[in-house]
Amino acid sequence: MDTRAELTGFLMSRRARLQPETVGVPRYGERRRVPGLRREELAQLAGVSVTHYTRLEQGHGRGVSAEVLDAVAGAMRLTRDEREHLTNLVHPPRLGPGPAGSAVRADLRCLIDGMDPTPAFVHGRHGDILACNDAAGRLLGDLDALPAERRTWSHLVFLEGPFRSMVAGPGWELLARRHVAYLRLGLGRYPGDPGPAGVVESLHAASADFRRLWTEHEVADWADVTCRLRHPVVGDIEIAVDVMKAIGEPDQWLVSFTTQPGSPSQDALRRLANPG
Repeated sequence: MDTRAELTGFLMSRRARLQPETVGVPRYGERRRVPGLRREELAQLAGVSVTHYTRLEQGHGRGVSAEVLDAVAGAMRLTRDEREHLTNLVHPPRLGPGPAGSAVRADLRCLIDGMDPTPAFVHGRHGDILACNDAAGRLLGDLDALPAERRTWSHLVFLEGPFRSMVAGPGWELLARRHVAYLRLGLGRYPGDPGPAGVVESLHAASADFRRLWTEHEVADWADVTCRLRHPVVGDIEIAVDVMKAIGEPDQWLVSFTTQPGSPSQDALRRLANPG
């Protein structure tokens, strides 16, 4: 990741979404040539010099104090996750590459196997699928048949395949937006790891939808999302996608696909598990 370019793009996108009237900046009836606030207006709101803010937005973050970052974040009304991302871009965490092909603990494998017929898998730092239960294969397709470089949660969402073809319309758009924001936050958390950067590069080359969403610079930790799948075997399934941190594993997360108890969607998952 080009950290300077990422910092510039992120700050410009956050500044552009601020409307003068919502932050108490008078318009004076003039025609504005840029969306959102001007640099000098943002600097005034933050209580920093225009020169200091301009250098920061140009990607020169080294030496910027935590107090200045906090002032800029407050003026931009950044969320907690956006503040974390800004800090990570200016003062990158000193973390090395994540372990390749991390092993999944036996008890965690037992957990996801015991969740059947609820589909579940464990993914690593850059979304690489490390282990899955049989229900995930029935719902998402044969994950083991995917090339290793595309056996990631990100590629399932964005590239043509069984899962992408089942999710359509507003449900997919929301899922994709949430995932891009989550992936971008991770990219800032692991600046020295080629894994997350490689996933972004791969998707950028392969998916126009990913390129479109990536330019928006949204940043957020995972938020649960519910979408409707049209499965070729059992029909419509309304499913909630949850991502949970695996306790005791700093680089592993558990993804589950759950349905409402007693719902037709739950019955569909059971039929998928027992087609006879």
